[in-house]
Amino acid sequence: MNALTKVKLINELNEREVELGVAEKVSWHAEYKDSAWIFLGGLPYELTEGDIICVFSQYGEIVNINLVRDKKTGKSKGFCFLCYEDQRSTILAVDNFNGIKIRGRTIRVDHVANYRPPKDSRNLDDVTRKLREKGCGVKTPPPSSSESSEDETPVKKHKKELGPGSDSGLPTVPEVSEVSPAEYLACE
Repeated sequence: MNALTKVKLINELNEREVELGVAEKVSWHAEYKDSAWIFLGGLPYELTEGDIICVFSQYGEIVNINLVRDKKTGKSKGFCFLCYEDQRSTILAVDNFNGIKIRGRTIRVDHVANYRPPKDSRNLDDVTRKLREKGCGVKTPPPSSSESSEDETPVKKHKKELGPGSDSGLPTVPEVSEVSPAEYLACE
């Protein structure tokens, strides 16, 4: 099936669910509730991992990315796999980014049920291998019953008070209209 046809079908399915008021538990997204991975296809070849993270971090913390590259040239093949810290971010990304244009190309965004890291691990260093296995997100420790210990001393932070008419010495920042990352990338 053509990639643009898949984009259209996913968007139609989302619209139908909104019209019918389908509950989250019976939505087609619920089939992917155990996976925080999404597939991105049709990406412009010049995008880097950093560019993709800038655009897709709008809907959640990204903990892992695999931009598929040609083994000989190292150039992007135009698709990647991305993992969010929270699975609910995948629903937002699929619903909002599927079918948008980035640098003149319509991208496809879809859920991935069972992502498997690449098999070419024999040429990887230890750090890269660990990142692919565990991801690169910050691991938050579970809350403990004793949140504050007696050994900790509170640190006081003093703020410089600015009265009316005083100048901080910092330049003022003009207000900027909000531009989506897709619009920004299309303007470059």
